[in-house]
Amino acid sequence: MGTLPPYQGDFKRKCVRPDFNLTFFRKYGKFTSKANLENAMGFPVYDYRTDVRNVLITPQIRSRFLRMEPGQTAQLHSHDLGHEIFLILEGRVEFEIDGETEELGPGQMCVALADQPHKVRVLGDEPMTMYLSVTPHIHPTHTPRTEDGERLPHNFAPSSAYDVEPDMGISVSELVTRQIHAAQRLAELAQTCAAIQEEMGHQLTTAIAEGDENRAIAARKAMWEALYPVYKAVSELGDVWNQLAPRLSQ
Repeated sequence: MGTLPPYQGDFKRKCVRPDFNLTFFRKYGKFTSKANLENAMGFPVYDYRTDVRNVLITPQIRSRFLRMEPGQTAQLHSHDLGHEIFLILEGRVEFEIDGETEELGPGQMCVALADQPHKVRVLGDEPMTMYLSVTPHIHPTHTPRTEDGERLPHNFAPSSAYDVEPDMGISVSELVTRQIHAAQRLAELAQTCAAIQEEMGHQLTTAIAEGDENRAIAARKAMWEALYPVYKAVSELGDVWNQLAPRLSQ
């Protein structure tokens, strides 16, 4: 029957590898179905040895495991909006970020901020695996650069480049309509938010000056409650845009 993958700690906190195909698994000396086991887990757990792909794609963040072969080099590029974090899991690489070069190995990480040109090259004879995340994730996600760092035309990659299956049942016309509505909704919320920030901002500074902590806390709460829906609306706008923009590349 083979062996179960290793566990650490309480069984309830762990999951089996995605490629483990046994129908039944041992739990506390008994066998349970894979379906029951997955239901008990409650949320997906990803393994960099088996899930070498994009694992989360939202307007707020894109995250993935990436494997590169010895000698492989990624093209110099930047992100207009996104900060990118790299954490090396296996192998060694050379990063160039904004003209500076550093060598990284397992357990080390680095960051390329928005608009900072960056590229990576695998060192040695072993493959390299890393975790990376870009936040936010808004198309066009990449701006190619020349070797001198000059900007090239944006790269509107298809959704499939990020392991996302586009919903072709939604027409481009419908997506444009949704985009307009989302933008209008954001504008309305931003206008309301601006008025509340002004009113509550004055109340906040007055309360602080007068030492009225309760009033200051109430003003801050009102400011946040007006700001929160704006950020939610930005994400909703980004979600529609991320469906619309790549459709010209499908």
